[in-house]
Amino acid sequence: MRVGRGTLSVAAGLVLVVLATVGYALPPSFDPPPLKADAAFSSLPPQPASERAPVASKGPITTEQVTIPLQGTTAQAIIWAPMTPGPHPAVVFVHGSGSADRREFAAQAEWLAKAGVIALGYDKRSVGYSFGTRDFGLLADDILRMVRHLRQRPDVDRTRIGLWGVSEGTWATPIAAARSADVGFLVMVSAPNVSPLRQVAWALNEQLLRLYAPVGVRDLLSRAMGVVGLEFLRHDPMPWLSRVHQPVLALYGTMDPSIPFVESTQALTEGLAAAGNDRYTIRFLGGADHAMRIGAGPFAPGYLETLANWIDRLPEKSPPAVRMAGATPVQRYQASDVPAAPWYAGGTVLGLALCLAVVGYVAGPVAQFVVRLRGRDTRAQTNALLWPPIRRRLRRMALTGLGLLVSVLGFITLLVLFSINQAGAWPAVLSGWIVVRVLAVLMLLQEVTAVAAVVSALREGWQPSRWQHVAIAGVLGGTGVLLAVAAYYGLFAFPW
Repeated sequence: MRVGRGTLSVAAGLVLVVLATVGYALPPSFDPPPLKADAAFSSLPPQPASERAPVASKGPITTEQVTIPLQGTTAQAIIWAPMTPGPHPAVVFVHGSGSADRREFAAQAEWLAKAGVIALGYDKRSVGYSFGTRDFGLLADDILRMVRHLRQRPDVDRTRIGLWGVSEGTWATPIAAARSADVGFLVMVSAPNVSPLRQVAWALNEQLLRLYAPVGVRDLLSRAMGVVGLEFLRHDPMPWLSRVHQPVLALYGTMDPSIPFVESTQALTEGLAAAGNDRYTIRFLGGADHAMRIGAGPFAPGYLETLANWIDRLPEKSPPAVRMAGATPVQRYQASDVPAAPWYAGGTVLGLALCLAVVGYVAGPVAQFVVRLRGRDTRAQTNALLWPPIRRRLRRMALTGLGLLVSVLGFITLLVLFSINQAGAWPAVLSGWIVVRVLAVLMLLQEVTAVAAVVSALREGWQPSRWQHVAIAGVLGGTGVLLAVAAYYGLFAFPW
């Protein structure tokens, strides 16, 4: 007795409704609310002209390659120094996220050296630093070792050795400044000043809005981030900012989609206020991106001049007359925390579920191989011809399930790369999302029709062998697990 198409359609619809409900009902949810406009940011004064005054940057310089010992490794570094008589102020360039070498900031370092500021760039450590593991305290120790090396140079003004950090580097530089009075000042470029998880979640949400991505894409990413148990993502910079007593220059580009400008600035001022530090200067550069460049090209007008003039005026002990100035920053949504996944969707449970699904898919081919190896002839079974169609269904189902896993991982990787590179095209996002959703629905339909085929075969008197039981249970069970996981990640939810 065959199961009719109407019955199958109703069954598939009911299962789809149940799975869609799971996506809505289960936490965590991530829906950053709009950020209430702050009048202080909508009426910023223009940047003082003296800060952007031309700087003579044509003096002769020297470069020196050095090796500096670190905890558990060493770092190669380059020092750019003016050939004019010293002592000179000095700055250590601190990298953002990812691997980076000592020449990453060569253009800025050479410019500063020609303007009379010694600059040091170093290779970022790889020992003890990776995608999933990083210790900002360890990175701060590396920074202080660079500072100690500069203090040994006779051409360096020991009272004016500072740190220039960008992005992730600004989670480490306040730690170094709080730990050592040898640090004379901080330059914080594109500093989040919120936890890495909040910053990444905000940046991804902002990028998805720019790419016109469906709402379901945000739900998928936020729930995936909630599973990640990387400790460094919960790093709280406030205890360290509240211990910074050195002068601070914070620079933000208004075209940077990676940083929640307003909340980052508020966190910085709150932290410095707790430290009793009023010697801070915050500037918003119109049109500048995350690296203080215009469209990944030349540096934003006034950036290098602002940097050099501010360092030159550091001997002044009074707070700046204008603490916050420049172009108007626009932040549409709050930088909200991504809720941690509940126990039933945590990393351990998720890993176990995926392993069970893979094992279930492998059980089918293994069962067939064992049957052939033992010389069992399925044609001797009652209604043995019912098995080949079922076997083909199981194969297609396993391929679809594995394809869904690969497509989801590839889609998430695509979105992360778009966010990191601050680029992307909405057709690519929409196409990837359609592929993921279609595969999920196809897997659901295959599960329903395969169950119906097995039930029909059993009704017609088919008596599967023990190994066929293993194959059927493995593939149907593995697909069932994947359907549950896909439901949690909102792949069946509506609207898109």
